[in-house]
Amino acid sequence: MIQTQHLCKRYGSHQAVRDLNLFIRRGTVFGLVGENGAGKTTTLSMLATLTTPSAGRAYVNGFEVMQDPAGVRHSIGYMPDSFGVYDDISCTEYLLFYAECYRVPRTVAEARADAYLEWVGLADRRNTYVNHLSRGMQQRLEIARCLMHDPPVLILDEPTSGLDPRSRLEVRQVLRRLRELGKTMIVSSHILQELSEVADEIGVMRRGELVAVASVDVLRHHSSAHRWLRLCGEADDEAWRGALKGDPRVVEVRPVDGGMEVLYAGTVAQQAELLERVIRAGIPVTQFVEQATDIEELFLRLTDGSAWDREGAS
Repeated sequence: MIQTQHLCKRYGSHQAVRDLNLFIRRGTVFGLVGENGAGKTTTLSMLATLTTPSAGRAYVNGFEVMQDPAGVRHSIGYMPDSFGVYDDISCTEYLLFYAECYRVPRTVAEARADAYLEWVGLADRRNTYVNHLSRGMQQRLEIARCLMHDPPVLILDEPTSGLDPRSRLEVRQVLRRLRELGKTMIVSSHILQELSEVADEIGVMRRGELVAVASVDVLRHHSSAHRWLRLCGEADDEAWRGALKGDPRVVEVRPVDGGMEVLYAGTVAQQAELLERVIRAGIPVTQFVEQATDIEELFLRLTDGSAWDREGAS
């Protein structure tokens, strides 16, 4: 449903997006994560036909963004990272206005407006003026607006940006429902953990390049199978490493104050074996606890900071 081939965007000497190759299957959710300035918004803007690529090609629902922008625009619901809403109209009027822009018949538009306001939890606000809504409510209204012409593809740029924790949760719940409807989505964020809750695949952008891609199933498997263990006891680094190196399930070790942290790919029973091994090596262990695994750190470690073969990630 979405494909790019060596897509690039330059602003003078600045390369905002370079040699981007994406392949997003129908009915899947692709999360695009990266820090501010990584190229996420520029990428989504090109897919939405709002920014002209400097080189390469991009296709959405079979339409090429340069050759058939009208086909792309009728195929997508686009939610920018910063949007302007019409303040002095009600939520229902707002949705009907956009439906008319897409020439959706009035009776169909009215039915959809009622359905989608219910769907995003704003049914009781249908007659409320848009400027009286909280930011979280406005974000959900924008998602409803994207659906009014029933597009097969949704392009959502930072849909939870600037929201409080409760509002972020509400928006994520809406995104999960969209996924259940079979919509193809590309969603950007700077928070990998958040994207992992709604996406099928995740890509990391850095300085305009897609540096890593992995399936969320792989991440979940590794995050559950790989655990950081903290072992404390009076011993130098050499003694610790000597005691740990014989266990093939030790993936990584790093010194911490008073001991070591170990990334361990083993079961709870095997953790006990590891503890026994360390004690037999003569190290008096005073603490042995499991740490929470950071999914972003795990992602970048698994992909080694470079693009991961998509077949290997599936």
